[in-house]
Order: sequence, then structure tokens, then C-alpha cells
Amino acid sequence: MPRLPRRFVLTAALTPLLLAATQNANAQNAPSTKPPTVVVPTGSAATGPTTQSPANNASGNVAAQPPVVIPPAPSVNDPMLAPVPPPTQVVSSWQEALSLVRARSTDLQVAYDEVLRAEASSRSALAGTLPQLNGSAAYTHQILTTTSSTITQQGAIVQVTTPLPNTLSAGLSLSQPLFAPRVWHQMKTASIAEDGAKLSLEDEKRTIALAVANTVIGVVTNERIADLNRSGFRAALERLDLTRRKQILGAATGLDVVRAQQDVESARATLVTGDEQLRQAREALGLALGIPGAIGVNPTISLDSLVENAMGSCKQTSGLEQRADIAAQRVRADVASREVGDVNLQFLPTINAQSSLSETSVAAAVPNPTWNIQAVLSWNIWDGGLRYGALRNAHVDEDEANQNLTALRRNAQIQLVQAQRGVPVAEASRKVAADARALAAEVDRLTQVGYMSGQGTSLELVTAAAALRVAEIQLALQDFTLVKARVLALLQLANCPW
Repeated sequence: MPRLPRRFVLTAALTPLLLAATQNANAQNAPSTKPPTVVVPTGSAATGPTTQSPANNASGNVAAQPPVVIPPAPSVNDPMLAPVPPPTQVVSSWQEALSLVRARSTDLQVAYDEVLRAEASSRSALAGTLPQLNGSAAYTHQILTTTSSTITQQGAIVQVTTPLPNTLSAGLSLSQPLFAPRVWHQMKTASIAEDGAKLSLEDEKRTIALAVANTVIGVVTNERIADLNRSGFRAALERLDLTRRKQILGAATGLDVVRAQQDVESARATLVTGDEQLRQAREALGLALGIPGAIGVNPTISLDSLVENAMGSCKQTSGLEQRADIAAQRVRADVASREVGDVNLQFLPTINAQSSLSETSVAAAVPNPTWNIQAVLSWNIWDGGLRYGALRNAHVDEDEANQNLTALRRNAQIQLVQAQRGVPVAEASRKVAADARALAAEVDRLTQVGYMSGQGTSLELVTAAAALRVAEIQLALQDFTLVKARVLALLQLANCPW
């Protein structure tokens, strides 16, 4: 036979006592030839004590009486029974969440910016291998001049000012590297670093997908817990109302009422905490989606479909080495190793082909304009030891990058094992929570039956109800912990190129 909700069981259990106490009180105030009779139907949710008249006891026949109608649960009212107001914006699907992330996530935008930075560095390295053309122009006015007379070949006397008071010159220079091993090396290094930035972007997408999935699950979890807290608070209020009625009829003491009030306040405190956790979960989802406010989840969304859609936006890899974060760190270690080679190439000379074209306004300059071409060998033979210091620093960076790669691999291996083990652990924990909830529900039912028959105390009744509330919340938490464990296990070996 299915078990009734606990508040109806409690109502059914207390109703015969209340009716019996009422009839006994009426019998004491008004004369009667025989005590009243209360009949409770057999097989009801709760069976209370019955009183039969002496005549019926002697004859062995029970007088036919209409069955006691169990009234509905008492109507309770409290401002905190109203649910938390829903947020102004809700997420209805995984695709909607991803669209908000693409448009508003600052972490994702920073990762995109790092890719652009790497592309800019790669273009700058390429510029070192291409020709460079420079132009210059100069206008000179002499402040201090000297004027003298001179005789030309024709015998004429002319005035000559030296230096020339105003001159104008212009020139172009072209340079093309012919032997620049360091520049070529830097160009390849920048290209590798660009690939590493793109891998970091892919890993950031995986991290964001996991964070968004967890926050969505967190909102659904806290909404479920808030509903359970509100149901438990309502049941505690109903229990307090019934206990007060019993006290009026003389079937309960003031201690019973105080204990019921303590249970109400305990349920109220749990409700306040649960509502605040729900608000914080909604705000955390808003931050994950790039919105500075509370974001809710459509009640119709299915967590199973959420997991499927999350995995649909990501692709499984064949192993940890193909995961984006490890691949990106491996690229960074490669770049650090190439930086050592970059410093070594600074010890080599460079050869450039240069050409210059210039013209001046000085008429005596012969020829005018001038044009030359030359090959220039540059070799920094000694710089005071600067390159040796840079070489030692590059070796340190290389070792650090390799150590970080080793540490990341170790952590990833442990995380993978824990994530895969987390699913059966969450399933086992969920089963334990379900069994504990069933036991708490049975204890609560038996405690109500015992309290009805006078074999239990109000303390036992309140303790059993509180334990049942805790067990229901733990079961809800384990339900959603299982979903989170499955999402984590699926995304441990995934790249998310959305």
C-alpha cells in the first residue's frame, strides 16, 4: 500500500485523539447515560483508540456509527512559504548558454586576444626577413656664414658665402638580409607560439564549458533543495498547529508545543540558507555567462539532454597527450627550448645587402645624385657578457617549462583517474542517500504511529521529522552530484572547438 505524505499521516494519527479528547470533555460537562463512541474505519492510514458503551461490550456487538472523516491538513500561512522570485532571464538550452558565452565571456575574449598577440608576433618575426626601405630628407640653414671674394676663370670677381646658407638633401636606402639565421629562427619560433596560443584557446573553451555545465547543474540543484526546504517548513508549521490544538484539548503539554516551535525555527533557518544559496547559484551562472546578474534555468530543461548537448559541442580525444592544455604546455616547452637556440644564434654574424640613393641642392657636388650598393657584414664579437647571461636565463626558462609540463601530465593523469572513479562513487553515494532517505521516512512514520498510541514523545517526533528533511536534501544533492561527475568524466578527455 503506498505511504501517504507525512503531514497527512500525522493528521490522520492525531484526528482520533483530538475527537476523543473533545468528546471526553463534552461528556464531563453534560450528563449522559453512556459514554460516546468513536469508530475509526479499519485499514485507514492511522487507527486511533475507540470507546464502546457497556451495553455493546456485554452483547459483543458494536453499534453502527458513521466512520470518522479525516479532515484535511491544517491551513498554515507564513510569508516564507512564498518561493524565491524567479530571475528576469532564464537559460532554456545549452546552445543558448554557449551563445551568451561567445558574446560576453571575458575569459574567452582574453584567450582570443592572446591568439591575436601570437599572430602579431609571428608577423613581426616575418618582417625581419623582408627588405626594408627607408627615406630621409634634410633642409639646412646656416646661421654663421662667411662671405669672401674670388676671381673666376673668366676674370670676374664674385662674392662667395661659405658655408652655403641654405641646402636641401634627400635620400633612399634599401636593405635586404642575406644571412640572418637568428631572424629565420625567430620566425619559426613565433609560428610555433601561435599554434600554442590556439591550443590554449581550445583548452579555455573546455574549461568554460565545464564551468557553465556545473553552474547550470548548481542552479537546478539549489532550486530543488529550496523546494524541499519549503515543503519541510510547511510540514513543520502544520505539525505545530496540530500540537497547539492538542494542547487546547489537554492531549499535549507546553513542552510539546515548544519542541514543535523549535522544529519550525530549525526548518526556517534551513529555508533561509537554502534560498540564499539559490540566489548565489543564479548569480554564479550569470557570471559564467558574462552577465552581471542572476540567471535562472528553465524548469523544463533536462539534465540528461544538457549532458548530451555539452558533449555534442566537444570531441573526445584518444589520450591525455592530445588534450588541449597538455598540448599547449608541450608547445610552450618547445618554444622555451628554441629560445636557447635564439641566444646561441646571436653569436653569429649577419650579412645585409644595402643600396643608397641621395641628392643634394649643392651645385658644386659632383656627381649629383649619387647611388651605391654594398654588402655589409655585422658581427658583435664582444658585448661584455650580455649574451652569456641571456643564455643562462634561457636554460632556466627551458627547464621550468619542462618541469611544468611534467607536473601538468601527472596532475592530468590523477584527475582523469579520479573523474572516471567519481561516477561509480557518485552512484554508490546516491544509493546510500536513497536508502538513508527511505529509512528516515520509515522512522518518521513509525514515530508518528508511536506518538499517536502514546508510546513516543514529541522530541522523538520532531527529531524524526528533522532527520527526514536532512535525508531528502542529501538525496537531492547526490542526484545532481552524479550528473556533475558524469559531465566531468566526459570532459576530462575532450577538446571543445565551438
